[in-house]
Amino acid sequence: MDQPEIEVRRSKRRRRTVSAYKDGDKVVVLIPASMSRAQEAEWVETMVTRLERQEKRKRPSDEQLFKRAVELSERFLGGLAQPDSVRWVDNQNSRWGSCSPGDRSIRVSSRLQGTPTWVVDYVLVHELAHLIEPAHDEKFWAWVAHYPKSERARGYLLGYSAAAQIDPPSSELDQ
Repeated sequence: MDQPEIEVRRSKRRRRTVSAYKDGDKVVVLIPASMSRAQEAEWVETMVTRLERQEKRKRPSDEQLFKRAVELSERFLGGLAQPDSVRWVDNQNSRWGSCSPGDRSIRVSSRLQGTPTWVVDYVLVHELAHLIEPAHDEKFWAWVAHYPKSERARGYLLGYSAAAQIDPPSSELDQ
C-alpha cells in the first residue's frame, strides 16, 4: 500500500497523548510539542498502522470476505460448506446476511462494516451452515455452534439491533 501524505501537528497543550485521524487522503497525527523527532517517527508509524487496520476492519473487500469464509468453513465446518461467491451488499435492511444454497452465494449486509471481526465471522459461519443445512433446525444450529463465539456474537447483534431500534432478523430468534 502506498504511504499516505502525513501531517504532524505539535501542541504545547498536549502532554502525553497521541492521536490520529484521516482527513481525505491525508493522515493527521497530533503529538505533544515536547516529543523528540525519533519519538515522533515511532508514533507516526504506529498511528498510520492503526488507522490502516481500522480501515481494513471496517470493510474488507469482497475477495477478502470470500477468503475469510473459506477459512472459516475449513476451521469450523470441516470444509463442507464451499461457497461460490461471498460479497457485501447494501440492500439488506432486515438481515445480517443471506445464503442461496442453489447457487452457493452468500451476501453480507454492509451494516456490519466496522463491527468486530468475530461478529462478521459469526454471520459468515451462520450463512455457510446454510450450505450444509438450509433450514434453521437443530442440525443447522449444531453446525453454527462449532464457532466458539456464536453466542457472544448473537448477543452483540441483538444489542446492536436494540440500540439501532431495528427488529433483529427472525433467524436470530429461531433457536
